[in-house]
Amino acid sequence: MTDNRPIIFDLDGTLVHSAPDLHAALNVTLTALDRPTLDLATVISFIGNGVDKLVERGLRATGGAPEHLLREAIAGFRAYYGQNAATLTRPYPGVVDTLVGLQKAGHPLGICTNKPTEPARFICSTLRLSDYFDIIQGAEPDLAHKPDAEPLLRVITALGGAAESALFVGDSEVDYLTARSANVPFRLFTGGYLHVSLPDLATEDRFDDWHNCQIG
Repeated sequence: MTDNRPIIFDLDGTLVHSAPDLHAALNVTLTALDRPTLDLATVISFIGNGVDKLVERGLRATGGAPEHLLREAIAGFRAYYGQNAATLTRPYPGVVDTLVGLQKAGHPLGICTNKPTEPARFICSTLRLSDYFDIIQGAEPDLAHKPDAEPLLRVITALGGAAESALFVGDSEVDYLTARSANVPFRLFTGGYLHVSLPDLATEDRFDDWHNCQIG
């Protein structure tokens, strides 16, 4: 018997620990602009709204983000990160086993991330995660970013499902708000990059270990 409930995942901080590569790319970018580098914890606090916002926050933390410099920094970051997005990035323990089980059970699986689509697909390909997913939807110029509902609903539609019968799994306030705006049930992985408390989210909708996530 198969289960056709679509399950959609965020990428950074949910399926993979990508902060080390984002940290390295941002520091390479800052160094090229004669800015001081930042520690890993600070960079993690910037994650969640896409790479352009990550770079902007990095510039603001190191002396300001004038528009001309921001454009240069974003271009430099994207060029470096595009070639080094999976150097240090790894799946969280238990992720692969979970995906194997969900796929065997018949769930259509997708990714909805604010990371640009190309590096998102590169990471999944390099880490041998691509075959588990029917769609990997990243940030694109003509598509709203999370927490807007549009990208999540696009993935659900591509998987042949409906919002109320799908499930979105993420690690951040951005993911939580995305699910709310799309009227999609949500599960929170608390081992990722959550920066705020989410008191409205029930305990049973949270998990800290992929080996015991009970998704499906």
